[in-house]
Amino acid sequence: MEIIEYPDADMMMLALAGKLASDLRQALAVQEAVSFAVPGGTTPGPVFEALAAVDLDWARVHVMLTDERWVPEVSERSNTRLLRRKLLQDKAAAATLVPLYAEAPTPEDKLEELEAGIAAHLPLTVCLLGMGADMHTASIFPGADRLEDALTGNGILVPMRAPGAEEPRVTLTARVLNGAMRRHILITGAEKRAALEKARKLTPAEAPVAAILKGSVVHWAEN
Repeated sequence: MEIIEYPDADMMMLALAGKLASDLRQALAVQEAVSFAVPGGTTPGPVFEALAAVDLDWARVHVMLTDERWVPEVSERSNTRLLRRKLLQDKAAAATLVPLYAEAPTPEDKLEELEAGIAAHLPLTVCLLGMGADMHTASIFPGADRLEDALTGNGILVPMRAPGAEEPRVTLTARVLNGAMRRHILITGAEKRAALEKARKLTPAEAPVAAILKGSVVHWAEN
């Protein structure tokens, strides 16, 4: 694991957008198409906005979320909704979105269909992840009902229900995340930096982010 520290978050967001664009551009030089997995939440918003303006052959980029809340896109809690507003704009509007949600009461109802759509774009070319103060990444939460499946299973997606989560989730598994050619983790603040250092000494069952630290580049700024 490599850690890159930045003087401030604004500088980090721009630098990270540049690095992601570089990774994608290098891959596009040797591959017909590439896959780009990204997190939800508000933290990566500035990265997405900077990326959207980058001159890249976006028509050959397949974008997907690393995880999604099981809510329709009209919900303010939808990561897909956020992705459309922040990343799939400007030049990046030409990219293809690979869905992680389909209209159904539960993730289990659409799991096979969603996995089939994702399978065509594996292994991931570039993957960006976040990490919570509880050391979760994607929707692989400590204490979740299917934590072991997400950490050690051979599947592509796992439906996840976790303490404190308002709705069911669906998440890419650690196997899929670890298969990415390039993997970056974005964190901000002293609390998350302390959580990261703690995670390095714990098992993935205790700190799920530990499952994907090896080979990752962590980008951190205090504020």
